[in-house]
Amino acid sequence: MTTESCKRPNCNGTIDEGYCDTCGMAAVATLSGSLIDQIEQSSAPVSSSFSVSSRSRGSRRTRSVSQSNRNPLGAGLVSLPDLPSTEPEKLLLSDPKVPENKRFCSRCEGALRREQGFCSQCGQKYSFMPSLKAGDIVADQYEVKGAIAYGGLGWIYLGFDRLLSRYVVLKGLLNTEDEASAAVAVAERQFLATVKHPNIVGIYNFVNHGGEGFIIMEYVGGKTLKEIRKQRGPLPVAEAIAYIHRILNAFAYLHSQGLVYCDFKPDNVMVEGGDVKLIDMGGVRRLDDRDGDIYGTVGYSAPEVAAVGPSVASDLFTVGRTLAVLLTSIPGFSQEYQYTLPTPLAEPLFAQQESLYRFLLKATAYHPEDRFQSADEMAEQLLGVLRETVALETATPRPAVSHVFADDPLAFTASPDLAPITASPEHVPLPLLDTTDPAFNALIPVLAIPQPEQRNAKLKQVVEQFPESIEAMLQWAKSSMDLGHNTEAEQILRDIEAKDIWDWRVLWYRGRLDLAQGTPSTAQDNFDRVYTELPGELAPKLALAIAAEHAKQLTRAIELYDRISRTDSNYVSASFGLARCQFMQGNRSAAISALERVPPRSSLYLRARIEAARLLTDAQIAPPQVHDLQQAAAIIESLTLNGADRYRLVRQVFETALQLITSKVLTPDSSVHLLGQSLEEVKLRLGLEKALRNLAHLATGDEKIWLVDEANRVRPKTLF
Repeated sequence: MTTESCKRPNCNGTIDEGYCDTCGMAAVATLSGSLIDQIEQSSAPVSSSFSVSSRSRGSRRTRSVSQSNRNPLGAGLVSLPDLPSTEPEKLLLSDPKVPENKRFCSRCEGALRREQGFCSQCGQKYSFMPSLKAGDIVADQYEVKGAIAYGGLGWIYLGFDRLLSRYVVLKGLLNTEDEASAAVAVAERQFLATVKHPNIVGIYNFVNHGGEGFIIMEYVGGKTLKEIRKQRGPLPVAEAIAYIHRILNAFAYLHSQGLVYCDFKPDNVMVEGGDVKLIDMGGVRRLDDRDGDIYGTVGYSAPEVAAVGPSVASDLFTVGRTLAVLLTSIPGFSQEYQYTLPTPLAEPLFAQQESLYRFLLKATAYHPEDRFQSADEMAEQLLGVLRETVALETATPRPAVSHVFADDPLAFTASPDLAPITASPEHVPLPLLDTTDPAFNALIPVLAIPQPEQRNAKLKQVVEQFPESIEAMLQWAKSSMDLGHNTEAEQILRDIEAKDIWDWRVLWYRGRLDLAQGTPSTAQDNFDRVYTELPGELAPKLALAIAAEHAKQLTRAIELYDRISRTDSNYVSASFGLARCQFMQGNRSAAISALERVPPRSSLYLRARIEAARLLTDAQIAPPQVHDLQQAAAIIESLTLNGADRYRLVRQVFETALQLITSKVLTPDSSVHLLGQSLEEVKLRLGLEKALRNLAHLATGDEKIWLVDEANRVRPKTLF
């Protein structure tokens, strides 16, 4: 049997059942043979005009991304200490009692002082005393060892399965004196027996005993996130994200089974043996169950749950709130900030971790339609935030393939004449094509048409042929922008918005249009909204940085460019942008350092070295120093560059050095050499003259005459 290698960057794994055995990611999909044939029949370079996604993106509401359950805790990005399993009987409570401040009536929520009796307000009978004691035998199989905790549905007990010789946990379902009601409660929860997932506690059995129903569950040792958080305080960002990212696998599974968890919080996640598990299934219910009890905890539950019931979006709200609790200490978490988060001004961590903060804002948005719409989508964006966090903490880039955006387009759009690279709307990455769109197959050959006007006309025909296709309209809008038909492009985007107000791609292309029309502040607003929609993606940060640079907000642009290039050095647009902005702020050394981030494997590595030589000799912001000129000369000598391109760089070095010497900014020094000439006026003139004459040999017409005249003008004066 043949094995398929993983095609993702920096991974040497092999594909097993559709997933890589090393990085855990799904196999990179390839185009079908028919599509490849269609593309190859065109003479146009397809990669520069569009890219294909094998995953459904759609709108904010419908986006779905398949994730692998094979990812290790932290996706291999974080090293976390394993927590040893706790010896079960060490968990037994010597004197099991519920504190008075946690005794409330289940019917009217009135405070209760005694451990058992009747509620003085509504008459509801209650008991906070454990109904099982050590030595009790439940269902002729489970020997009770004692109580280990008190939960939302009553006491939780440690038991021992005498038939299978293993420890189990017994969790109460219903506390009543009516045996028939207990049997009904057990029957209603039988669906939990079908839940099988490595990150969810195993459900073994359902029994009723003495008027009380019990779930018999797998015993899981270790510590809960609540215990870890209580012992250590706020957790490191990468560690907390690793736990939550992993548990989202369990949520994705539950939701795929038509179930919602309802009451997620740090208490309900156990960390053991390098992995995490959901340990409390008492509040799980079916999505279509509109009559069952709803369980939740103030501060974690979504605002709409009481009125409309739990949903996938409300489940993900609890996940976001839990992550916030693991990372911060929020005063008034269940009161002032019951449904909101502190601002970055009030919480320093949020000021330091912008992508994380935006992730939490989306995860815990007040309206469910503004949140993540699937656990897989949420996990993908959280993984992007984790990559950024780890990259910045370790000073090691953590590149990854985006399922939403094409690669950095600079390699395809940079001018071939080695001119300086400037910020351009063309450097904004494009969203990947949606393969589930009804017009996808029709779009592939049309987008490969090399003539812009003809391609635009054909795209209009595709839109007319597939009136429900959002992708066709987006591609038509982009084509119109590229042709400068901005009014037409804006109208198309408005038409898309009327069809689907939640599609972030409208904001994306509108921001690109704003850049092209010279309104960078408006572009920033649009890209900023996409950043919050997709906080784990680098492309929105890059678009926002380009817009900030155009708006002359250099500090903001530097911050974004720096974060992008440190996270993924393959985003060379960010390195060039960082260099430009640092230089404009007068920081020449920081600009050169930014260009050094472009990896040698990049097709733009030579351009980065050329740009470094230019900046080292550029006197517009501040005059270069001797060491700058020497560094520029060393770079030029190291380049495998011939002809006019080399002569232009040599000319720039000598022109700058000569100007600095003649203006007395620098002092002549015969011990300093630049490209074979000492730092003296006569020698520099000789070097410059030679460079100009070399350029003249390669020029024609007026340019040739001008270069010869310049060479004659700068050559050293002689007697003859």
